[in-house]
Amino acid sequence: MNIVSLLVTVIILGLIFGILWWGINQIPMPAPFKSVAIGIFVLIVVLVLLGLLTGNVNFPTLKLG
Repeated sequence: MNIVSLLVTVIILGLIFGILWWGINQIPMPAPFKSVAIGIFVLIVVLVLLGLLTGNVNFPTLKLG
């Protein structure tokens, strides 16, 4: 994966995770459930980004060149 494809993939994932973060914060939940949901969400984001940066995750990428 070249650097441009990696950058595009990270930007797209950032937009998707940002929308999901906004959605979690918009749902009215009691404090314990909201903190658990945010903890699970952060764990998933960290695992996906680590997998992407180490090359262990195979995302469909845009063929830019």
